[in-house]
Amino acid sequence: MSNRTMKISVLGIGFDDITLEQSVLEAVRIIREEDEKAYIVTPNPEIVWMAQRDDSLREALDGARVVLPDGIGIIIGAKLLGTPLQSGRVPGIDFAAALFTSMSHFGGSIYLLGAKPGVAELAGEKLATMYPGLVIAGALDGYFKDSDEVVGKINEAKPDVLLVCLGSPKQERFMHDNLNSLHVKLCAGLGGSLDVFAGNVRRAPVFFRRLGLEWLYRLFKEPRRIKRMIKLPLFIVAVVFLRLTASEKRSND
Repeated sequence: MSNRTMKISVLGIGFDDITLEQSVLEAVRIIREEDEKAYIVTPNPEIVWMAQRDDSLREALDGARVVLPDGIGIIIGAKLLGTPLQSGRVPGIDFAAALFTSMSHFGGSIYLLGAKPGVAELAGEKLATMYPGLVIAGALDGYFKDSDEVVGKINEAKPDVLLVCLGSPKQERFMHDNLNSLHVKLCAGLGGSLDVFAGNVRRAPVFFRRLGLEWLYRLFKEPRRIKRMIKLPLFIVAVVFLRLTASEKRSND
């Protein structure tokens, strides 16, 4: 980064202690710098937990220019480890919305990749209306097998920013493996954001978001997510174990 922020390690994943405003400024700097090219990731506790057992995911997270703490569990984990993220949580979808606002002022362009057929196109239509001046360079669903073909289509569109919404770990691997081949200044992995932008999924009410309980609202709305949510307590247990182990080691030294 132009002004390097402190990295806070949570189970081996280094998060940037950065505000929403700072993250957007860094993204715009990358877009406008002639020789810059990078990607941004937004790990939640589920992704951090997966990275403990998935070396390719961990490598992809480590290769990101900016790692945003998306999820209250990350904030809790960092605090339990005694290295709190002072800037707080930065949800990926909030980062995207703020970035779109900034890009609309200078006619920046985005390409939307991911979700079911038709969703990315619909999201593009909605975003073009919401952010006048923002250019929608193209859209493609996430049901593809040939990454090289997808990269070719994106390069033809020549966007400034590529939103990769393929779910984890696919989106992180895609950005890590294809960044050098992509003619894009910045990529950002944003999970299910396209469904929200398309209007197919509603975000949690502000009350839940302010309390960091957006995950609980989504669980109420989609009970089938319980299999994924079980990773949150596992993540917290791993953090507590790491803290206790570190404390015991300090006591013995």
